[in-house]
Amino acid sequence: MRVPVPDRIPPLADLGRVHLVGIGGAALSGIARILLARGVSVSGSDGTDSRTLEVLRGLGAIVHVGHDAAHVAHLGPGDTLVVSTAINDDNPEYAEAVRRGLTVLPRSAALASVMADRRVVAVAGTHGKTTTTSLLTVALQAAGVDPSYAIGGDLAATGVNAAVGAGDLFVAEADESDGAFLVYDVHAAIVTNVDADHLDQWGTPEAYAAAFDEFADALDPEGFLVCCVDDPGAAALAERQRAAGRRVVTVSAADDAALEGTTLWAPGDHYRADALAALAAGEALGVPRADLLRGIASYTGTRRRMEPKGEVAGVRVYDSYAHHPTEIVGDLQSARALAGEGRLLVAFQPHLVSRTRIFGVEMGRALGAADEVVVLDLYLAREAADPAVTSALVADAVPLPAGRVARATLDTAAAALVSRARPGDLVLTLGAGTVTHVGPRVLALLETGGPGGGHD
Repeated sequence: MRVPVPDRIPPLADLGRVHLVGIGGAALSGIARILLARGVSVSGSDGTDSRTLEVLRGLGAIVHVGHDAAHVAHLGPGDTLVVSTAINDDNPEYAEAVRRGLTVLPRSAALASVMADRRVVAVAGTHGKTTTTSLLTVALQAAGVDPSYAIGGDLAATGVNAAVGAGDLFVAEADESDGAFLVYDVHAAIVTNVDADHLDQWGTPEAYAAAFDEFADALDPEGFLVCCVDDPGAAALAERQRAAGRRVVTVSAADDAALEGTTLWAPGDHYRADALAALAAGEALGVPRADLLRGIASYTGTRRRMEPKGEVAGVRVYDSYAHHPTEIVGDLQSARALAGEGRLLVAFQPHLVSRTRIFGVEMGRALGAADEVVVLDLYLAREAADPAVTSALVADAVPLPAGRVARATLDTAAAALVSRARPGDLVLTLGAGTVTHVGPRVLALLETGGPGGGHD
């Protein structure tokens, strides 16, 4: 749902009681956590129950499973409804709030409200936002800065995706998918890369790139911009911003000395670039390099970003959020390094009809770096099905022998992987949807039956 951003972002004190529709999602759960920590009365609803909902209940939120107009009956004048982008226009809670004339905010405006009294360091880019935001947060914490933060995934070190810190900084993942990053009042920013995506929102690669210019143009003149110049789009953005008089810091994964031998939690140039960007931003904020490096070295990952799920019968299982061809390439490089002499088995779930229509063939080609591939049915998310756009677009483009590529449903994917696995293999589940449930099922099947022996 595309709820319009109001002309004036209300300050936190004007939100009243807040009800979040889609409270279990990565973005709204973080906003809810911050609101609760700052003394706001919070309620919400989500389509299914989850550990996230249970945690929010424990923090004091009133949370419902399912959506019903009765869930917003307690709201009155001066209260606020916040709506996730995943919610449909016919949601009964949204419809009731509109009927009653309540304040309705998209998640971008709600996050802007809770950040309004802090110096915001926003992390934007097509890929790597969550990891880079996480790295910068952990690095600053190690240096004693104690920032507030809102991240699109749970930090392994803290188990949460958002918190209120004692310092004046707020580190935020800034999502471009629906233009949310253009709403925030930002002091400084990192742009990891500018690689066309979300063309259902932006229309063309040129319009997508132009949105990053608009984002950077709005930074505080006293702030700065960090760009990873290994990416042509980010490099071009850095040149334009420097020419306009912006303070710009550039980093490259090719800078072998910059991390001074720091061992990272996962291999791969893209993760190295993320760490370098976090380091550069911390230094630009005036934090000593040694303290930042200590934090980066202590970083143990973020949920769904090359996250180890377990090992059974000699088969290791990892899970990652990669859903764009560039992300697939990067994570398969990392997984290949982790696999060592073992084979790499990948289960991939295409995400969104629009993305699969545009990038499906490229996704399939990228998956060719694995030894065996299982392609799940397309995850529709907020879009309607299109009979002409299915996971076959991806599977048919994988450049592996037919016997090493299979299609499966969410329910059959784990068995398909286990039947192919043998000791020493690494199984990687990839995608932005429900494929994250496959890894635990693989481990459970391995516990009961062991690997299937794989293909010769």
